[in-house]
Amino acid sequence: MPATRPPRTPIRTRRHQGGVMLLEALIAILIFSIGILGVVGLQATAVKQSTEARYRSEAAHLAEQLIGTMWTSNRNLAALQAQFNTCADAATCSGYQAWFTRVSATLPGVVAATPTEPSVSVDGTGIVTITLFWRSPGDSAAEGPHRFDVQAQIGQ
Repeated sequence: MPATRPPRTPIRTRRHQGGVMLLEALIAILIFSIGILGVVGLQATAVKQSTEARYRSEAAHLAEQLIGTMWTSNRNLAALQAQFNTCADAATCSGYQAWFTRVSATLPGVVAATPTEPSVSVDGTGIVTITLFWRSPGDSAAEGPHRFDVQAQIGQ
């Protein structure tokens, strides 16, 4: 009886599986790369949100500063309206103009006579409404400016 050879199946199987390890490595690199891109995107969003939170915090601080100044000044209703209501004349509303200078130095994109100019209104009952606007660096002009509103009652 002639001697039989063992089947060649094991050798053929090794040849067919030779590129599987390379394919697995490429898929692992792809998944890792997608994960890294996701982390980078999250980091960019976190930095942007942190910056926006800083601007909101500064807007709140500026508004509270103005309210504090109003409390320590002459609290007569006519004097408050004359000194702190929004106006463009520095001689008439010196309190507003001094505050506006601080606002424009602190918040980005605040410019007089534009949609980002802050407004202060003291009504007939002593309720003060302060509205601050700003544009973050990188915001498009098509988007509306960011806004922060505060109301307070100034007692007499």
